[in-house]
Amino acid sequence: MRAGPGADADTPHVGPLAGLRVLALEQMQALPFGTQLLARLGADVVKIEHPRTGDLGRGSLPAMVDPAGRKVGATFLRNNLGKRSVCIDLKAPEGRDLVLRLAPRFDVVCENFKRGALAKLGLGYDDVRAVHPAVVYLSISGFGNTTSSPYGTWPAYAGVAEAMSGLYEWKRQPGQPPTVSPVGALGDIGTSLFGVVGLLAALRQRDATGVGQYVDVAMFDSMVAFADVVTNYWSMGERPEPGQGLKMILDGFRAADGWFIVQVGREHEFERLATLVGRPQWLDDERFATRAGWREHIEVLREGVASWAADKTSVEACHALANAGVAAGPVFSAAQVIDDPHLRERDMIIEIDRTDGVAEPVVTPGNPVKLSGWAETSPPRPPWQGEHTDQILSAELGLSPDDLAHLHDSGVIA
Repeated sequence: MRAGPGADADTPHVGPLAGLRVLALEQMQALPFGTQLLARLGADVVKIEHPRTGDLGRGSLPAMVDPAGRKVGATFLRNNLGKRSVCIDLKAPEGRDLVLRLAPRFDVVCENFKRGALAKLGLGYDDVRAVHPAVVYLSISGFGNTTSSPYGTWPAYAGVAEAMSGLYEWKRQPGQPPTVSPVGALGDIGTSLFGVVGLLAALRQRDATGVGQYVDVAMFDSMVAFADVVTNYWSMGERPEPGQGLKMILDGFRAADGWFIVQVGREHEFERLATLVGRPQWLDDERFATRAGWREHIEVLREGVASWAADKTSVEACHALANAGVAAGPVFSAAQVIDDPHLRERDMIIEIDRTDGVAEPVVTPGNPVKLSGWAETSPPRPPWQGEHTDQILSAELGLSPDDLAHLHDSGVIA
């Protein structure tokens, strides 16, 4: 990987968050994505996993096999680069005590268990604050922990929060069911990013005051923030029926090799589009005199644009549209994303060597945050389950080999 924009050969390789220590009681993606971003920026992230099952993301599919013969799922592989793994049974009293002894050695303790689950185990914010008053404690859950919610007992995955935000109804076609998870785990990743913002803000305040605090982020809240147009436009009278969309062109069009999208929201952009695709008559056509007309007669526009693009690739069509001042983008397949020259130049395609004899590496996105004052290096691979248990408990808590053997034999650690 190369240095960020403007960095030179003397730019330090130490991440901007070097020295920040994060103890993560986490699983799947809603928190692990965010803690991985912290690790990529230099933080030391120690991940607590269950001794037998590990992070539930390890059991996801597709999967590869680790050196011990255990399956490691795709969800885990793409969310845990650069972390260290400690396996502790949180339900065992000795396991809970180990976490409470570890907590004061970390700046941040974070978790994404079901609402109130860790408090029942004696590892909630009040429990950790009692041994570490300056802790910044982050909780990510479906519906929050610090206020009441009629949905507080519901299990929450990304799609649940996305659906409740209004995003799915926004694009649903008449008479059709909603398209679920149209952009992958937006509910997880988006919430995780808000969690990182809240965590860094709380750390900034702690640096100024010496006082830690509880950061409570709900997936439902986060998706309502992402879907800001849903409530905002409705309040201002934009209330289209399903399938009507907004009064603009934001649609897919055919090219010789696939699809591309065009966004036109203003009259001067429509004039550019009509001129470029050889349909100047659209400018005098009463059907297209208003933005609502564009929407009502979108199929006529779609046919005209597709005719113009029939001898062009999607990228060629978008180059021509961009040169004319019209926003457009090709609809890439996974293979095209992996091979895209922009993403390769920006180090946004990370390859993880497999350990099960498969030649092709696991591919996952890189770090989108580029800093001129930091020369980012390739991140370490995700940890094997419990890979650092003995090392960390010995170094941090001074446990002897006999102590570790007792905890292993009793199933508290692994």
